[in-house]
Amino acid sequence: MEKTFRAIRVEEVAAGKYDQQLVERRLGELPDNPLLLAVSHSSLNYKDALSAFGNRAITREYPHTPGIDAVGSVVEDRSGTYSPGDQLLVTGYDLGMNTSGGLAERIAIPEGWALPLPGGLSARESMILGTAGLTAALCVEKLLEAGAKPEDGEVLVTGATGGVGSIAVSLLAKLGFRVAAVTGKLESSEFLTDLGAWKVLDRETLVPFASKAMVKPLWAWAVDTVGGETLFNVIKSLAYGGGVAACGMASGAQFQANVFPFILRGVSLLGVDSVELPLGKKTAVWEKLAGDWYIGKQLDRLAEDISLEQAPEFLARLHRGHGIGRYVVDMAL
Repeated sequence: MEKTFRAIRVEEVAAGKYDQQLVERRLGELPDNPLLLAVSHSSLNYKDALSAFGNRAITREYPHTPGIDAVGSVVEDRSGTYSPGDQLLVTGYDLGMNTSGGLAERIAIPEGWALPLPGGLSARESMILGTAGLTAALCVEKLLEAGAKPEDGEVLVTGATGGVGSIAVSLLAKLGFRVAAVTGKLESSEFLTDLGAWKVLDRETLVPFASKAMVKPLWAWAVDTVGGETLFNVIKSLAYGGGVAACGMASGAQFQANVFPFILRGVSLLGVDSVELPLGKKTAVWEKLAGDWYIGKQLDRLAEDISLEQAPEFLARLHRGHGIGRYVVDMAL
């Protein structure tokens, strides 16, 4: 009898209506890729929630198993790159988008999507970070490459209670920056100050900026995880020579802009991608997260552990915009 494994399966049950269920799948249903992993942990991301609720820009065909993050041990590698038992980490590329994803006990992927689990990180810690942590680290790296220094002034982080935002707050605080965390969930202010936020602001703070070409300089640098009009409201409130690392679109993919902040204050819009990043660059950033940028006890503050069976409930929570921190899916629960 062919071996089976548990997985979350998303199906379109009516026009525009999608159902998420825990099912048993057969190994033969996985893509014909050389690297088979036994997944020990995954995590939930906003992109997973979009996939789980039928966003065709993320996932073209259903039924589908979401999950853009996974960590686990090698069962088989027909490419000969890895040996059985090797612990590997996978984030991004097409995993969980149009390739059966990490919300399952088994994944089959190209060998070029995986990297060895960095020494210094447990499997669980790697999934507390996951794509969100990788993206946050890339945002911080962009700011540092642009010349950001703690003495420049406050760094704004939007969407601060989300996965990327909360890890960005922790990383920036660890590196000595004063972080102004923006959120629509002021009831989570203590969560953000525990992560190292210097101050917590209501997202409504930025709304009056929309009608103005520029506003007075308020922040030296910024990480924007939200996109839409929020992104340009941040740009027009940056100090001279500052910049914003932009990585998200929860509030929309478009915004109205003008040239004034760019030509009068010399600010920079710094784009960040973590999906198609070359594996060598991903590995270098993961080594930072396991080394000099390891945020230690903050990881536990960020994380809530859930079972695979609970994943649909928490995907719905993320889809409604109610997520806080990071949700780690432990296959052993």
